[in-house]
Amino acid sequence: MVNQRKAYIYALGAVLIWSTVASAFKISLRSLSPAHLLLYANLVSVLLLGGILLCRRELGLALPKNRQELLRSACLGLLNPFLYYLILFKAFTLLPAQEAQPLNYTWAITLSLLAVPLLKQRLCLREVAAILVSYSGVLVISTRGDLFGLNFSDPYGVTLALGSTVVWSLYWIFNTRDERAPLAGLFMSFLCALPMIFLYCLIFTEMQLPDASGLFGAIYVGCFEMGISFFLWLQALKYTASTARVSSLIFISPFISLILIHFLVGEEILPSTFYGLILIVAGLILQQFARKTASVAG
Repeated sequence: MVNQRKAYIYALGAVLIWSTVASAFKISLRSLSPAHLLLYANLVSVLLLGGILLCRRELGLALPKNRQELLRSACLGLLNPFLYYLILFKAFTLLPAQEAQPLNYTWAITLSLLAVPLLKQRLCLREVAAILVSYSGVLVISTRGDLFGLNFSDPYGVTLALGSTVVWSLYWIFNTRDERAPLAGLFMSFLCALPMIFLYCLIFTEMQLPDASGLFGAIYVGCFEMGISFFLWLQALKYTASTARVSSLIFISPFISLILIHFLVGEEILPSTFYGLILIVAGLILQQFARKTASVAG
């Protein structure tokens, strides 16, 4: 059933939540290590997603029917949330939120690049131009405007932030082969990842219980970043007459996020961050336009 007004409400809800998560990550990581934030947030997300499926009487449909489905869920869970958030949270510990967040937004560009060898897709000249524009923004942000000196603020942190986009893109490429409902597939991925994250914490960290600040952060990240935002976005896609209409709202998110980072985290936003973000978003818009043109031509 098409209801564009509902679609916009759900999409804006998801966008507003995504705008807060960079600040939530940074604040939560003051109290918790990346692994422990992931453990507690993932536990909250599993409970939330399981509750949503239970209320919709779809929990039984989410459970794997055979060993192959269980293995698929485990492999997807290894990518997301385990590797993706572990790498991303580590990047947020090394970089200011205003740098880590825009770099993470380049995942759509990474997805286009990986689709060439993995999905046998081709890039048109406009898509290549879009990639160059976005990555020029990455260069501006990661060097803090010192393009010719190439003095990166934190090379390891930048590598991790960009590496997280590779993991996220691989997750969505492999997820295209999953025939289950998206919410059910996400729940099983998160459920299968839970023992992986717990074992990682046992082996490589000292287990710690979160303090009040860390607990609130983990609950917020688990509920909103890993749960409610995804549900809202699926609802938006369900009601919209055009995916492009609601997808365009995503470009508001990184700019709202910078404002929140300034006031909630206390970072002074650098001009290089703002200009680099404009280039990244411009590249993403150009990429969408190139795809739309190619589909019309095809």
